[in-house]
Amino acid sequence: MTGGNRPGRLSGKVVVVTGAAAGQGAAEAEALAREGARVIATDIVEAPGCRRLDVSSDDDWAQLAAELRDTHGQLHGLVNNAGVTWRARIDEVRPEDMARVHAINVTGPLLGIQHLTPLMRAGASIVNVGSSAALTAHYPVAYTTSKWALRGLSGTAAMELGPRGIRVNTIHPGFIETDMTASAAPAFREANLSGTPLGRTGTVDDITPLVVFLLSEDSAFITGAEIPVDGGLTAHGGAKPISDALREDA
Repeated sequence: MTGGNRPGRLSGKVVVVTGAAAGQGAAEAEALAREGARVIATDIVEAPGCRRLDVSSDDDWAQLAAELRDTHGQLHGLVNNAGVTWRARIDEVRPEDMARVHAINVTGPLLGIQHLTPLMRAGASIVNVGSSAALTAHYPVAYTTSKWALRGLSGTAAMELGPRGIRVNTIHPGFIETDMTASAAPAFREANLSGTPLGRTGTVDDITPLVVFLLSEDSAFITGAEIPVDGGLTAHGGAKPISDALREDA
C-alpha cells in the first residue's frame, strides 16, 4: 500500500499497522498511505493488501522484522492496533480466556516493540491503541485488564525508548462504529450513547487524524501521552447521569 506521488506529512516513512484487514486498522492504514507513508498492513486473517501476522507469535514478528530489514533497512512507525474483546464478566471468565486476550492485546504490542525497534532510529514513533476500558472499570474483565496492562507497557516503553529518540503514545477510543462494536448488544450501544457528552458514537474518521499526527513530525515532542478519543465518555468520571437527572428535575 503506497501513498502515491503526492507528498504528505509521512512521505518516505515506512509504517507497520497491525489488525489492518478491516475496521479501524484498515482506516488507519489508508490514512497513513494518503499522507505518503509506505504502509505494511498486517492481520491474522487473509485480506487483500495485508501481510499475515499473528501478533501473539514471536516467530511471526521475527520473520516480519527480517523482511523489513532486507527490504527497507529501517522502520519509522508502528501502530499496535490489533486487539480482541471477550465479554465474560468476572464470575464467568476462565483463565484460558484471560491468557488468550492478553496474548493478543498486551504480549502482541510487546513483541512488536521488541522486534521492530531495532530497525528504528531517532524520530520514529509507536502508537498503541488502547480503549476507554483502560480508563474505567469496564465489565469485560479480560479485555479491560489487558488494556490497563497496555497502558503500563506504553509508559515503560516511552521511558525506555525515549533516550533513543523513539516516541510511544497511546490512544483510547470510546465506542467506535466497527464490526467489533456491531457485535455488542443494542443495550451496550445505548448505554455508551447516554454516557457520552457529545451524544454520538465515534467513527474511524475520528481516530485516523490522531494516528497520523502522532506518527508525524508534528508531534515530535509528545511521548508517553494517553489521549482519549471517546466524545467525553471517560472525562466526567461517572458524573453525567447525576447531572442529567438533576437537569430533568429542575
